[in-house]
Amino acid sequence: MKRIKKEWHRDWQLLVMALPGLIWVIVFCYTPMYGIQLAFKDYDFTKGLTGGDWAGMKYFMQYFTSPMFFTTIRNTFVIALFSIVVGFPMPIILALAINQLKKGAPRKILQTTVYMPYFISTVVMVAMLNIMCAPSGVVTNLLKDLHVIGEDMNVMGDAGAFVPLYVFSGVWQSCGWNSIIFIAALSNVNTELYDAAKVDGASRWQMIRHVELPALVPTIIIILILSMGGILSVGFEKTYLMQNPLNLGASEVIQTYVYKIGVQSNQISFSTAVGLFNNVINFACLIIVNTIAKKKADISLM
Repeated sequence: MKRIKKEWHRDWQLLVMALPGLIWVIVFCYTPMYGIQLAFKDYDFTKGLTGGDWAGMKYFMQYFTSPMFFTTIRNTFVIALFSIVVGFPMPIILALAINQLKKGAPRKILQTTVYMPYFISTVVMVAMLNIMCAPSGVVTNLLKDLHVIGEDMNVMGDAGAFVPLYVFSGVWQSCGWNSIIFIAALSNVNTELYDAAKVDGASRWQMIRHVELPALVPTIIIILILSMGGILSVGFEKTYLMQNPLNLGASEVIQTYVYKIGVQSNQISFSTAVGLFNNVINFACLIIVNTIAKKKADISLM
C-alpha cells in the first residue's frame, strides 16, 4: 500500500493523462465483451442483454456445418494472406529507399506524396476503383491494351480480380503511411556503423543488408506479430463496398457475413458466435506467432 501511494505521488500527472485512454478502453473494448454470452444463448429481445435460454455450442455448430463456413474462411484467409505477403514488405522497402535519399526537398516531396493516399476515405477509394475499373475506365483500358484481360471482362465484377484489386489498392493507399515507423527506426541507427561500413568499402546495397536491415528486425517482428493478431480481421468497409453479386464468391469474408446475418437478417446469436470464432482464431494466431518470435529471435510483445 505504501508503495502504491509513493508511486501515485511520484507519477500522478502521468496517470491522470492516461485516465481518458483507460476509460475509453474499458467502455468500448471491455464492456461490450459482456455480449459474448449471446453466442451461447437463444437471443430474445424481450430479455435484453441477458439473452434467453442456454443453447451451448448450437450456433457454432450451425456455422461449422453451414455452406458459408468454407467460403468465408477461404476468402478471409486468402485476402489476409496476400495482404500480408504483398503489403507487409512494401513499407519496409519504401522506408529503405527513402532513407537512401539525402535530406532535402526531393525527399520531403516524395514522403508527402506517398503519405497522401492514406488520407483518402475508404468510400472515396472504392468510388475511384469503380470509376477507373469500369468497362471503359482507365485501368480497364490499360489492361486491355496490355492484353492482361479480355475485351469483354468486367474487372469489378470478376471474382478472380477481386483479391489483386483489393490488395494492390490497399498497398497503394497505406504503404507510405506504414513506412513511417520503419523510417523512424532507421533514424536511430548509429551513424558510426555507416562510417565503419564506408571505411570497409561497403556498397550501398551492403550497407542496407548489414546495417539497416538488422536495425529494422525488432520493429519488423513486432509489426508482424500485431498483423498476425488480426489476420482474419479483413477490412470490413472496403470489402463490403467492393462487393457485388458477380464477385461475391471471392469477396464474402467473415466480417461481411457477420454483418449480413446479424444486422440484416437479425440472427443475433448466430452472428455473435461467428464473430467470437473469428476473434478466437485471431488470438490464437497472435499467441502462436508471438511464441515463435520469442523463441527464435527473443523478441515478443510479452
